Amino acid sequence: MADYKIKRLSEYKWEIEKDTTKGMRVPGIIYADDILFEHARSENTIDQVVNVAGLPGIINASYAMPDIHFGYGFPIGGVAAFGIEDGVISPGGVGFDISCGVRLLRTNIEASSIKNKLEDIMYKLNGAIPKGVGSKGRIKLSKHEMHKLFTGGVPWAIKSGYGWEEDSVCIEENGCMEGANPDYVSREACERGNDQVGSLGSGNHFLELQKVSKIYDGRAADVMGLYEGQLTVMIHSGSRGLGHQVCGDYLKVMQQTPFWRNASIADRQLACAPLNSSEGKRYFGAMVCAVNYAMVNRHCLAHWVRLAFESIFGSSAKKLDMSLVYDVSHNIAKIETHRINGADCKVCVHRKGATRAFGPESAGIPEVYKDIGQPVIIPGDMGRYSFIMTGTQRAMQESFGSTCHGAGRILSRTQAKKQIDGSELQKQLLKDKGIVVLAQSLSGLAEEAPAAYKDVSKVVEVAHNAGLSKKVVMLEPLGVIKG
Repeated sequence: MADYKIKRLSEYKWEIEKDTTKGMRVPGIIYADDILFEHARSENTIDQVVNVAGLPGIINASYAMPDIHFGYGFPIGGVAAFGIEDGVISPGGVGFDISCGVRLLRTNIEASSIKNKLEDIMYKLNGAIPKGVGSKGRIKLSKHEMHKLFTGGVPWAIKSGYGWEEDSVCIEENGCMEGANPDYVSREACERGNDQVGSLGSGNHFLELQKVSKIYDGRAADVMGLYEGQLTVMIHSGSRGLGHQVCGDYLKVMQQTPFWRNASIADRQLACAPLNSSEGKRYFGAMVCAVNYAMVNRHCLAHWVRLAFESIFGSSAKKLDMSLVYDVSHNIAKIETHRINGADCKVCVHRKGATRAFGPESAGIPEVYKDIGQPVIIPGDMGRYSFIMTGTQRAMQESFGSTCHGAGRILSRTQAKKQIDGSELQKQLLKDKGIVVLAQSLSGLAEEAPAAYKDVSKVVEVAHNAGLSKKVVMLEPLGVIKG
């Protein structure tokens, strides 16, 4: 790591001072406690924060959330906003799994009531959910239908018979982000995605049955319909092979432009193009298609879960109150309006492994959540806990309405597989904690072991104390399905 001038602004906020000799146009801001900051320093993630600070048109700062770790181009946990006229858009600032995100369903089932039949429930759910590397969903779409999905998002899925009409209200962008242009999605990307809708995928994607184990903010929990001891379902998935192909396609496009060849930017992985350029507009249009695809993917997964619950519990999903609490993405670039130097300005906010955290009364969040702020879903690891938080006005003022997205890795996938035996991990979680874990691959399970991740409660504590989001409830895993 280079010799940067770093000062501590508060207990949970650090500044990497702007240094033009290192190409920085703005300072870097990292939200972390001492331990999380030292981890970022040790794996050279600070270099990535600095590199992002050198991108053209960046506004205010290059931000890193408390779950920061090393990523492709941008750090995972990175946030950056760019001017519409003079700024850029970067596929590395969104990531390969475009619109990877999290969805939470509540139920009116007491978690304690399924204790003796948990294993049976998990096996039935496992059989109902397509998952794993290269897995195919139950839906096969033609090119024409794919284009309808790209532009119609979740409302298209609802009209096609998947999910409930009211679901779209509690999804970021109401389940359909504007700006999709199917003409900018390659044939290869469409072919990779046409049979993967409604599938879980692999890696860190999961479906979890969870119990509400602790409430921090009773008022916000009541608004979300959450109470202690309640059974909930969390789904974490993204845009599958389609999003990966869109990212790869446009990295190549941008690395070949005269703009990129003439740009003095430290990292080739930060390939970018002006927002208003042909390349920038094409990537944005294709990215939005992948965003809408990912939201439909999670929506259809939730539909399969509801059908499975109806079969398992012999009651309708409506009677089981399997309502959507919220669905939010954490790999995305969005045109948003933020207040900068006393004026409302449109900017392009990149969130890479970071979650939108709009505060109370903000535009763009459901009316039901206007008083408490947007729900923020923070998954942890399969052996500990996850959290639901709410966005804050401070986040709107400090971080373009952004907060953390999860625990953040401390071991690479390769390191985890060398150190951890997947089969033993599966047995240990069941024996020690009663957590039923079902996985397509035991080596893949080892990659996602709790020991491979930071303790998400520490990450959440920093986000809470820094004022970027507020704790509402803690959720403990009961059963986990991994791709």
